Formats: sequence, C-alpha cells, structure tokens
Amino acid sequence: MSEFDYAKLREVRQQKGYTIKELADACGVSTSLISQVERGRVVPTLTVFWRICNYLDIPMHAFFQKQETDENLVVRKHQRKIIHFPDSHVRYQLLTPNMHGQIEFLLVEIEPGKAHDPEGLVMHAGEECGYVLEGELIIRLNTHEIRLYEGDSISFPSSTPHRFINPGSVTCRSIWAMTPPSF
Repeated sequence: MSEFDYAKLREVRQQKGYTIKELADACGVSTSLISQVERGRVVPTLTVFWRICNYLDIPMHAFFQKQETDENLVVRKHQRKIIHFPDSHVRYQLLTPNMHGQIEFLLVEIEPGKAHDPEGLVMHAGEECGYVLEGELIIRLNTHEIRLYEGDSISFPSSTPHRFINPGSVTCRSIWAMTPPSF
C-alpha cells in the first residue's frame, strides 16, 4: 500500500523555482488548493494531480511512498535467499530484504580449507565490512594476507583485489555489509 507524500510536492515545486501561484495558474486551480494539497489537507483529483506532475515534469509515482511493513523490512531466517554456485564451497545468504537500498547484507559460509574464489582475486566498486562469527578467515588484499578469528572484523575498499580463504577445520561463518549491492 502506498501513501501520498504531500511534503514532496512543496519540495519539488520549490526546487524547480515555482511559486504556488505559478503552479496553480499552470494547472488551472486556485492557489488555495495547491497550498492545501501541499499541507495534506486536500487530496487533488486525478486530473489536477496529472496537471501538477506534468507541469513539474515529474512522474506521478514519485509522490507516493511505500508504507513499510514487516514484509519489506525483515528477512526471516527460513525465508533467506541462498546463493550457491555449482561446484562452489561457499554459500551466500542474503540478509537484505530487497536490493533497492545502497547496502547489501550477507551471511557468508565457506567450507574448511577452501577459498571463496579459487581462481583468483576479485574486485569491484564499493566498500566491504566483515565480521567473523565462527571459525577463521584469511583475507588476501593484493599480496597482503590478514588472518581473522571469531569476533574479528575488517573493512576495505572493494576495488582492492581480494579473496577469502578458510584455513580452518570448521566452516567459517561471517557477516558482510557491502556497497553497492551486487547480488
């Protein structure tokens, strides 16, 4: 369900440099009506709303906010999206409910003695922060190796060539936050 964002109308109008009178005249309505719409006191008719959007050169959907519900805020343990490539020793569980934000949250599980990408280093735009929940993890950044243990964390630019390796005897479980979302 969506709700009309009345304050956004005033914000867009002001950003475009229009007065209430200019907008009202262009839409064929009174300044009082535009003022009341901006304050959330009146809902415009569809025709008036279309004229407003047309004059401001903004799509109609831009004025609607999706109401936050549990379904688009929460990822339940049994409903996680799991990413596991064939012949891979790594399992990614997406902890972010959608990919519309600017950050991605993952649970990464790497089997003992395995690398997340045995073919080499990876790099991409953004930034990564990780926290080891269980086991141990080697983070290779270019030629430098950093060993992390349970409770340790790390942050680095994703543009640095990197690779994760589990040198231990148990599955390494770690939590990662990455920007921008890539899965």
